Amino acid sequence: MSAGPEDQDQPPPSQHRRSTDQDRRAPRQDVGTPRYLDPGDTVFTLWGRVLMARYRRIAAAATRHIIQRPLHIGVSARIFHPEPGATGLRSKNLQYLEESIAQWVMSRDVLVFMIPTVNIDGLLHPSNIRLRDYAKHLDGLVLQGGADVSPQSYSETPTRPEWGGDRARDMYELELLHEFVEAGKPVLGICRGCQLINVAFGGTLYQDIASDVPDSLAHVNDDYDRNRHEVSFPAGSSLSKLFRGKSAGLVNSIHHQAVKTLGRDMAVEALSVPDNMVEAIRYRKAPFVMGLQWHPEFHQAGGVELLDCTAILDNFLRVARETRF
Repeated sequence: MSAGPEDQDQPPPSQHRRSTDQDRRAPRQDVGTPRYLDPGDTVFTLWGRVLMARYRRIAAAATRHIIQRPLHIGVSARIFHPEPGATGLRSKNLQYLEESIAQWVMSRDVLVFMIPTVNIDGLLHPSNIRLRDYAKHLDGLVLQGGADVSPQSYSETPTRPEWGGDRARDMYELELLHEFVEAGKPVLGICRGCQLINVAFGGTLYQDIASDVPDSLAHVNDDYDRNRHEVSFPAGSSLSKLFRGKSAGLVNSIHHQAVKTLGRDMAVEALSVPDNMVEAIRYRKAPFVMGLQWHPEFHQAGGVELLDCTAILDNFLRVARETRF
């Protein structure tokens, strides 16, 4: 029986088996090595790129955390001392802050924490917490206004009993200030806070401007924050650079004490017009330690009359973000 056309096209069974055996023995490409890899890659170059990619991802996540996490700003406490013969709260030590200072700082979407005094020898509730712990965990410090700085804190005797100031608060805030400066964190002092910064670095104060400088302006009166005067920014000062195009501004005036002799490494940032009392200072050996004699928290943001001090707050907060770690 003759073979049909289909049978003629098929190889003999023995030849088919030989072909299959040869296919099994033929080398196969390693499926574990993707074809897209550079033939010149080595284990070391490949791992180098893998580790760099991981680093970039971690760095990007850390950057987002730094940018998005709200700043934590501490505000020093005002202290109310017990009144003799009082009952209730007035018989206790109270620590508090003036609402406007917290609202001013929070207006830039940061968290504000009042820093209490610490007492490791407390009989009722002793603690191992120190002020340096606040400096470590907070991003910046605002020293708010309040009672006079005691002349004892700059080695003088009060010339009148009512100008004795608050020595207990001085000791608390001086330690707090130095802890934040040592930690490299920014500090902004308001009114009393400005005076305290000057005293902290060896400066002195006029105990009473009206008595010590009779020809000066009235820097305080019954109008409280409605009392105001002009300040000028010396050429080359950081405030003159911050307020571009402005050599002066109108501020409130609520103080009867002021900087007399500058502390070491201090620079004058603003002077009152026309009596040239020091109205703002800066410590030159720190990223940001500045004192303002006026109360910027009482100035309206975007205001056209009183100086808009938002730029000062933003500068303080930018440094706080840069130094937070």
